[in-house]
Amino acid sequence: MIALLFEHAYIFWLSLGGLLLAAEMLGGNGYLLWSGVAAVVTGLLVWLVPFGWELQGVIFAVLTLIAAWLWWLWLSRRVREQKPADASLNQRGQQLVGRRFILDNALVNGRGHMRVGDSSWPVSAESDLPAGSKVEVIAVEGITLRVKAAVE
Repeated sequence: MIALLFEHAYIFWLSLGGLLLAAEMLGGNGYLLWSGVAAVVTGLLVWLVPFGWELQGVIFAVLTLIAAWLWWLWLSRRVREQKPADASLNQRGQQLVGRRFILDNALVNGRGHMRVGDSSWPVSAESDLPAGSKVEVIAVEGITLRVKAAVE
């Protein structure tokens, strides 16, 4: 069996590539994908031009590194191109910045609470504001909304 693998090394590389790709389908994390692709390409190269086992190992290692590096480049470019609106996804407070509301309760010492939808948020302002004032959210500090009197 070993003699057969040395004689037909491409069978080993293609089998290894197939096993790595099948294992990747079971896991789905992407760790084995690039090694599997490199093994398949190595198998195809060894099938076309027979190399010694040392060079086969080097080709496999280099192709794995190149494939992983290209994947990293593509992924990092994709992350940079994401829309800024996605940055506030699941950050409810950040989504409220710039919106205007009416105070239900007066702010005493610049602090109080305000209804936003079906929840109550702690708010702070530079000065006291009476109930019924129109305010604009200018920032979020932790879970506290920083507001200012809205100018109409």
